[in-house]
Amino acid sequence: MAHEIIAATNAIVTLDVALPGIVWGWIITMNMWAKSIGTGIIFLAFFLLKKYPEQTAFIRLPVVAISIVFIHIFLLFTVVDLHQMFRFWHIFFYPHLTSAITIGAWMATGFVGLLFGMAYAIYIKKDTAMYDKLLGWTTLLAIPVTLYTAGLMAESTARELWQMPTESAQMILAALLAGSATMILMGGNKFSDPIKKDLGLVLGFSAFGAFLLYMSEYIFGAMKAEEVAATLEFVKGGEYTIMFWVGQLLAFITPMVLVCLSLKKQSYYLLKIAAVSALIGLWVSKHVWLVIPQLLNMS
Repeated sequence: MAHEIIAATNAIVTLDVALPGIVWGWIITMNMWAKSIGTGIIFLAFFLLKKYPEQTAFIRLPVVAISIVFIHIFLLFTVVDLHQMFRFWHIFFYPHLTSAITIGAWMATGFVGLLFGMAYAIYIKKDTAMYDKLLGWTTLLAIPVTLYTAGLMAESTARELWQMPTESAQMILAALLAGSATMILMGGNKFSDPIKKDLGLVLGFSAFGAFLLYMSEYIFGAMKAEEVAATLEFVKGGEYTIMFWVGQLLAFITPMVLVCLSLKKQSYYLLKIAAVSALIGLWVSKHVWLVIPQLLNMS
């Protein structure tokens, strides 16, 4: 009994207050933004190579190169955000499978392995059949790699704004938005008008879907929980109001309008402007939505 009392009185308190301020900042925004491009361009490549195999054969190498670059940007900022960044290997050797970041790390590693396999197939072996076969598996794995961040955010306690179903939809729509925008900029005038039209439709509908989700939360979110109402005050006349609407305008409203004008006039040069606007606005929108729940005082 005496031993237990002594042990209790010598307990070491490692953390007895909540972490103040913003813990997840622009580093995590870069993480999500780069991941959206890295996975999204794979989704669009799969779609185009299936629908227009002969006209889009030239995209194979640039697509895998862009995806490798942006997935490694995503991984870089993931590691940088770790408090003990040089211990990231613990995720693989001491895994906790109840954590979304552990599962995401394993899936991202597999995704990168497949990307390098695709690069080997198209650049070294010149084997398009092997590339296309690996592309199918890479596309399937891109789905959970895209979604896992939604699970990670949903694991955060007392952050009612980050709900798993809504965030999952936002992650997929962000990937489609970023993927179509990147493909438009990458393909340029090499694509035929039907391909440009399809890319414009993907860009426009993903922008519309994402905007609809944001506006649903903006208008009806306060009815769900008091915490959500308090969080949304930061974009309803608060310090992040201007940034929020700039993000919505650039990421969703402007691309929707430009896609409509492009399709109506059958003039596809507007798609490049829409693509640039979408990529810039996506970063801003993601950043605002990431930061505002963290501004609430939890005590």
